[in-house]
Amino acid sequence: MSIQSTHDLQQLMAVSEAVAETLRLMRDYARPGMDCATLDAYGGKLLSSFGARPAPKITYGFPGFTCISVNHEIAHGIPASHKILQEGDLVNIDVSAEKNGYWADNGGSFVLGEDRHGHQALVEASRLILQETIRAIRPGMRVAEWGRSVERKARAQGLTVIRNLTGHGIGRNLHEHPKFIPNYFDPFNRDRFRKNMVVAVETFISTGATKARESGDGWTLITGDGSFTAQHEHTILVREEGPLVLTSANGN
Repeated sequence: MSIQSTHDLQQLMAVSEAVAETLRLMRDYARPGMDCATLDAYGGKLLSSFGARPAPKITYGFPGFTCISVNHEIAHGIPASHKILQEGDLVNIDVSAEKNGYWADNGGSFVLGEDRHGHQALVEASRLILQETIRAIRPGMRVAEWGRSVERKARAQGLTVIRNLTGHGIGRNLHEHPKFIPNYFDPFNRDRFRKNMVVAVETFISTGATKARESGDGWTLITGDGSFTAQHEHTILVREEGPLVLTSANGN
């Protein structure tokens, strides 16, 4: 969407605060030995306390309030009770929600507890690449150029990007124009960031995979090659003076 009024901005900031705080608190709450259903239930209670509704559940009938992906899972991980978190796991939590007719989306990967398997460097690469490339977004910039920058930064560290998962427009619905904000240069993507446009931009940085594959449960996407992927996502407002990160409260 394109923000048309102060009311629009206020409402977007409110739902963005809800998802950002929920993500931050869920990350702090996670412990080795905890099952993902318990962590997800906590997230659902947090969203409710903000007066927000979980986007995956109300939009797609997803079996959870949030998406929790672990280790070789890239995205849309089902927060099942049999999925037990372990020390050193690479965990991704994606929180999106609706409040008063406005939507926001954010996510972040982190290492649970001690970095026993050396995932922290990948997490930092994903987080910093998102931060650095967000700062460059201005009205008129081609979406494809943003993707080129993400991929170049990943390659410079010997990493890859997941090409079939992308960011997207957001605001009055969970997914809006532009439908695809990829992590690579797509010469056929002619979309541009526009002034006052609201978008959810995200990095999918991998140690080897370039495509997310279906796991077989109907939801979870995996690397399929034994590699690992870290994701970070923010909902932002595109402005001439530089983007406003609406979900900055999540700390990513």
